[in-house]
Amino acid sequence: MVRYLKTSKSLSERQQANKQVSITVENILADIELRGDEAVRELSRKFDNFDREDYRLSQAEIDACFRKLSRQDIKDIEFAQQQVFNFATAQKACLQDLEIETRPGVILGHKNIPVNAVGCYVPGGKYPLLASAHMSIITARVAGCSRIVSCAPPFHGAPAPAIVVAQSMAGATDIYALGGIQAIGAMALGTQTLQPVDMLVGPGNAFVAEAKRQLFGRVGIDLFAGPTETLVIADETVDGELCATDLLGQAEHGVTTPAILLTNSEKLARETLREVERLLTILPTATIARQAWQDYGEVIVCDSYEEMLAEADRIASEHVQVMTDRDDWFQQNMTNYGALFLGPRTNVAYGDKVIGTNHTLPTQKAARYTGGLWVGKFMKTCTWQKVLTDEASAEIGSYCSRLCQLEGFAGHGEQANIRVRRYGNREVEYAGSVAPFDVAKVS
Repeated sequence: MVRYLKTSKSLSERQQANKQVSITVENILADIELRGDEAVRELSRKFDNFDREDYRLSQAEIDACFRKLSRQDIKDIEFAQQQVFNFATAQKACLQDLEIETRPGVILGHKNIPVNAVGCYVPGGKYPLLASAHMSIITARVAGCSRIVSCAPPFHGAPAPAIVVAQSMAGATDIYALGGIQAIGAMALGTQTLQPVDMLVGPGNAFVAEAKRQLFGRVGIDLFAGPTETLVIADETVDGELCATDLLGQAEHGVTTPAILLTNSEKLARETLREVERLLTILPTATIARQAWQDYGEVIVCDSYEEMLAEADRIASEHVQVMTDRDDWFQQNMTNYGALFLGPRTNVAYGDKVIGTNHTLPTQKAARYTGGLWVGKFMKTCTWQKVLTDEASAEIGSYCSRLCQLEGFAGHGEQANIRVRRYGNREVEYAGSVAPFDVAKVS
């Protein structure tokens, strides 16, 4: 039996807040499409208190940002980016082009083609989240994208040096000090000074996520994303301090961040609740984390590991930290999650910042049908076909002709018939009617 020691806001309360976000985003995107750069500049002044003639950074500005970072800062960024690059490269090696002869003379294949132009959003209004630059830009570069536009909001009234350096080191071709809906709209719709991209990727706040949702179809997107989510699955092999630390470590992302403890130990659950309150008295980001925990935190107690597994798949969380005496069992049996972090020696922060897996992951139960951002998201797997012999064309054509007749598609049928007549042997050619736009009844 599943028991809740702490519950979060109801779904209806959350949906009500989302409605106003949707209306706001729709109006702003329409304005950007109508007025372009003028609208973008007004929005940047309004939301970021940041105004300049051209939001694209010059090489001199990028170089100045490098000078503001210490040598160790740059080495640390380089280390993190190398891990992301290594894993993305290994993932790309799994994507093989295909060519196969399915019947004598019939060759089918597919080719993995990178998206030409991508727009990478790097959130940074509240915290300078340079890690998002690694995750999106490097992965796009490994995929082979030729144009990589990167946007990040100003931080304290100026481009954030660490983000700019990370964007540059990752391989962005164009770097803009632009945030929020105005960045997403400018990249997707284009303006007088910014050519539109083919695909948008990267995390962001509720307004950024909604802008991507509304623009999907005009451009591709990585996935539909909401606030960061974390689920800690734990038993008495760990203690409340570790569980509370991992919950609040993610709750500091924002006041709408869900953080959930799922356990089969009521003792651990109550210990974690006490540790959460203790840590909130000393955590520097406690103001945000406390609100998130109050409104979106949950503590769920189950009777068995099997019940925990079923509940975890129902929740379908973005991040799942597993700390039990059967971590591998959860890894083998869980089906709905963005990313797994197995054992107490790892944690979500490692994945967010440095370990090499991508931190742009599905939220709001999207893990039921998609994984996170990876090199394959930047690739289009496009099929092709080739028929090498007259005999093969006539054989496929005869089947095609009869199937078109079943569907009533005379024009499709004649595409097959003309090839049966031209490439088939005489016996096949005259086995049925060969008048134009008659469906040949070829045996």
